[in-house]
Amino acid sequence: MGAMIEASALRRHPALACAALLRHLLATLLGACLLAAPAAASAPPTAGLLTIDGVIGPASADHVVRGIDRSVSLGHAVLILRMDTPGGLDTSMRSVIKAILGSKVPVVVWVAPSGARAASAGTYLLYASHVAAMAPGTNVGAATPVEIGLAPPAAPGQPPPGDAGKDKPQQGAASPMAAKQLNDAGAYLRGLAQLHGRNADWAERAVRESVSLTAEEALRLRVIEVLAPDLPSLLARLDGRRVSLPGQQRRLQTAGATVVEFSPDWRTNVLAAIANPSVALLLMTVGIYGLVFEFMNPGAVAPGVIGAICLLLGLYALQLLPVNYAGLALIILGLAFMGAEAFLPSFGIPGLGGIAAFVAGALMLIDTELPGYGIPPGLVGILAVASALLLFGTARLAVKTRRRPVTSGAAGLVGALCTVERSARRHPHEAWVRVEGELWRAIGSAPLSLGQTVRIVGRSGLTLEVVPVNDQHDKP
Repeated sequence: MGAMIEASALRRHPALACAALLRHLLATLLGACLLAAPAAASAPPTAGLLTIDGVIGPASADHVVRGIDRSVSLGHAVLILRMDTPGGLDTSMRSVIKAILGSKVPVVVWVAPSGARAASAGTYLLYASHVAAMAPGTNVGAATPVEIGLAPPAAPGQPPPGDAGKDKPQQGAASPMAAKQLNDAGAYLRGLAQLHGRNADWAERAVRESVSLTAEEALRLRVIEVLAPDLPSLLARLDGRRVSLPGQQRRLQTAGATVVEFSPDWRTNVLAAIANPSVALLLMTVGIYGLVFEFMNPGAVAPGVIGAICLLLGLYALQLLPVNYAGLALIILGLAFMGAEAFLPSFGIPGLGGIAAFVAGALMLIDTELPGYGIPPGLVGILAVASALLLFGTARLAVKTRRRPVTSGAAGLVGALCTVERSARRHPHEAWVRVEGELWRAIGSAPLSLGQTVRIVGRSGLTLEVVPVNDQHDKP
């Protein structure tokens, strides 16, 4: 009876019916959220994994920067950068450090596996990370910029140049520019150490004295925070740590995290291949030769298209690398001279000069001593020999062509056989003959008849001089 009365009341008051329905829907949604909350809370966190194995260059830097952005978009609890590197380019290193410092997801740099190292630029990345970790059997340090080299030892009685925290000028510095770069590198690494509360004094010693540490020593001297032999151990020891991100503090939750590895994609692989100095030199050489062959044979199309593409790819690769522009200018000048040899009758002087300029420019093209960024002298020698053979072949072909009798134009008409197509009415010695599909006015040494075969013996303007093939003047 009460339910019937309530139902009749709701029919008489539609507003009350809507309110009741709304309360029912809200209660249902609240119950669903409460039921889903434990399931969401029980889902394991995820961790991203990136790997740097080798020299830090444009390709690896692009891979890491894009990996950080992807990890942020996927909402990872942490991003692990597993690293084994002898160093890298300064521009690539700084782009990675900027991405780490501005990341919204904690970045853990882990020097692994056992036997790996974080030398030179790797030391900077380790200090820039939110958590620094190493595996047993690894080492870190030797962060002196390779363009400068090691500072010379101090004279007896002088303080060592690696004393940290002093504003005195370096004793026995190689040059003011070298001292300037060394001080800049030391201050940069010291600032990264202070940002994350790590050992700043040892950081500056790593730059000025090129010292190194094992993983156990690095943990004892507060260079790193975690010593982990494998990935599960690393995730377990990261759990519960607090890190500072831009504008916030975060507590890591990595226990039992699912690891998602970011493998290099096609873009990274292509960029790594193009940014190789040897490949860049080959692309430049093929590109310029392709354009030269196109100019020699207009309309061939293929050499010009391939050459333009290779030249642009080579120039793009060079702008990513530390290039000595004097060496680049010598390479371009040398290739231009070798190409000009095909057009100029200069007895090989531009060609030989071009080979010498090419070899000198290739040897000084890359302005760094980093491993993996030098151009092998063997490759330079092969390209020089190939250019010399190409130059010799072109010159030999040109000489043979000059010695060959002319077979086209006015000179090519003399000696050719033709047939009388029409007789002229004005004079029996005049007629029209067909030569290579064209009608010419001809004057013969004897009367000419229709269909007669004659030989051309001369030309005067647009008139040919012919003799019958059986004439006494027509002798072999």
